[in-house]
Amino acid sequence: MSIVTIIGSGMMGSALAFPARENGHVVRLVGTPLDREIIDCVRKTNQHPKFERPFPEGVKPFQFEEMESAIQGADFVICGVSSFGVEWFAQEVLPRLPDSLPVLSVTKGLMDQPDGALLCYPQVWQQTLDRLGKTNELCAIGGPCTSYELVAHDQTLVAFCGKNPETVKKMKATMETDYYHVIPTTDVIGIESAVALKNGYALGIALTIGLNIRRSGNEDELHFNSQAAVFLQASREMHKLMQMQGAETEDSYYVGVGDLYVTVYGGRTRKVGILLGKGLNIDEALDELKGVTLESLVVAARVAKALKIKAAKGEVNLMDFPLLMHVDEIITDRKVVNIPWDEFANYLRR
Repeated sequence: MSIVTIIGSGMMGSALAFPARENGHVVRLVGTPLDREIIDCVRKTNQHPKFERPFPEGVKPFQFEEMESAIQGADFVICGVSSFGVEWFAQEVLPRLPDSLPVLSVTKGLMDQPDGALLCYPQVWQQTLDRLGKTNELCAIGGPCTSYELVAHDQTLVAFCGKNPETVKKMKATMETDYYHVIPTTDVIGIESAVALKNGYALGIALTIGLNIRRSGNEDELHFNSQAAVFLQASREMHKLMQMQGAETEDSYYVGVGDLYVTVYGGRTRKVGILLGKGLNIDEALDELKGVTLESLVVAARVAKALKIKAAKGEVNLMDFPLLMHVDEIITDRKVVNIPWDEFANYLRR
């Protein structure tokens, strides 16, 4: 039996309590300072307010002030914060973890650097650990998995990545169930880049849904051709970016493609893409989705910014990324949706 401490009681962090606890492990769920109402709800009802079923009996909730008790004796910590909590996790959690305690992160995203480099979050956190002189191992989860379907026990296949294969193997043994299947890999940069990039590209694919609703007046009309065509282009561009990032295996790319699929068909990114395709500008879309965290907008803008820096230095050609650059135009320059089909058709000629 292991002790698993989850820090961040958002939907995905909380969803991972299900396989861990159902495997017979001790699970401690720690809320961030923004999660007080969630933890209070769990204490009263044994249920996350956004889930339709209760936690398995025995999941233990903690407010953030109780974190030291929650991590005592833990075998590893799961970081369940969103991408907007990356700096908070570095400042408030990493310094307080015992040096031997590994971290398994569900946080997805990339951080752009002044030279055009794109760092995944384990790389960002490693900088903090290096400054502190700490040696915690940083691992991560990536792949096609939505929180509400994990809670419902829908079958899924994800990747656990980390530099130490033995640590990844132990985490896999702790978390894997008959519905939550895990691919172990040491390609941290590849997995983390792929599952971050899919957010921006899922937004680009979802634009076609909104365009077809605007044209036909409802979502019932067939529109799979256009979605699939943009999915094709998204896959092409993701592959180029994965190579640029230094991904070690093709499997990491395929994990990202699987994650791209599930992100297009469910969740917040789909909603904003549809609104933009229907004719709203980004400000109007965000106003309609008040209170919704949209990591896809952040990652698309950051990757586009990094590519522009690299292009200015002659290191990349922006014509290799027409879909991403159009998504950036929509987000950054408030341009209307006008999918560049001709650039997609001529893509292989360059």
